[in-house]
This record gives sequence, structure tokens and C-alpha cells, in this order.
Amino acid sequence: MAGGKSTAADLGAWIVFEDESGQGLRPPKGRTWGRRGVTPVVTVTGGSNKRVSLAALIAIKPGCRPRLIYRVHKARRRGKDQRKGFTETDYARLLDAAHRQLAGPLVVVWDNLNSHVSAAMTELVAARDWLTVCQLPPYAHELNPVEPVWSHLKRSLANLAKRNLAQLTALVKTRLKRMQHRPDLLEGFLAGTGLDLTPFCNPHH
Repeated sequence: MAGGKSTAADLGAWIVFEDESGQGLRPPKGRTWGRRGVTPVVTVTGGSNKRVSLAALIAIKPGCRPRLIYRVHKARRRGKDQRKGFTETDYARLLDAAHRQLAGPLVVVWDNLNSHVSAAMTELVAARDWLTVCQLPPYAHELNPVEPVWSHLKRSLANLAKRNLAQLTALVKTRLKRMQHRPDLLEGFLAGTGLDLTPFCNPHH
């Protein structure tokens, strides 16, 4: 936990789980309907390794419905000493946007990704008095409710051919936006972790 900051027990604080993922042009495989004896075929863009990088937050607070906040951008070409996905600055911008949208202090819970625990990230966290950061235990992805967001997203994209990154980005944003309007789905993701988040998951508390 970043030194001496406010915790979720303080009034107005949101618990915010964060995770990141990526999606390429080749669609995930999934079941579908087809004529008996005829295997459905989806033509894809062959040989392309182009991807979009995704980062998402699920935020909870007593008396409020769970919220999903996300960012999507084209994965960078990895150069010397450069990360392919989100950088510390990208995470800081996402958290700043969440702070403005949620209008309260944040207690962020995420994994031990290098960019989460780097010196640069530590400085960015320390500069924000409304932000407290906690690390999940190693190899504990099942405790993060954002993980099922990616599984749900990939299932919704199964067997859909995307011709280019622009089309892929539009599809991803559409699917994530639909999830934003389904608090029951987000509550299911939270419940699936097995964490005792009472009263954070009870909007009537």
C-alpha cells in the first residue's frame, strides 16, 4: 500500500479493481449455429499481429451501483526500453479520469505488473493525495473482478471477422459500453471473486 494514504473505510472512497488485456484481429473461437454437416467458416485477416491494448476499472462504493471505466488504444510498436501496452503515464491518466468521474478518493487494487510497481508509478501515486494503491497477491488473478470482463468480451467477439484495427476498436468499445449499462453483470463478476466486499456490493446499504 502506498504510504499513509486514505483507505476505503474513509468517507467517499471507492474501491477500484484494475486490469489490462489485449485483443487482436484474429477472432476468438466460439460455438455458433450452422447447417448440418457444414462447418461455418469465418474469413480473417491472415498473418496480422496488430492488436489493441485495453485497461479497465471496476469501481464499487456503498450506496452506489458498480461502475466500469475503460480505455482502448492501439498497441505501440515495441522499441528499445518501450512497453507495448499501457505505460505509467497511461495508467495515471486513466486514474485521473476515474477520479473526476467518480468524484471521490480511490483505493486501487491491481496486480504486480512491472508498470504498476515501478519507481515512476510510485512517484505518480505519491503526487495524488486522493489515491491509495494496494497490490493483489502474486498469481491471484481470480481475485480480480476485471478478469471476467475480458472473458466476457472475448466471448462476445467470437467468430466475428475484423478487417482492421479501426473496426476492432469500434467493436471492443461497443461491447464494453454495453457492460457499463449492466450493473447486474458487474455484480456477478464481483461475486465470482469470492471476496467479502460487503457493504460495497450492496447498493441499498
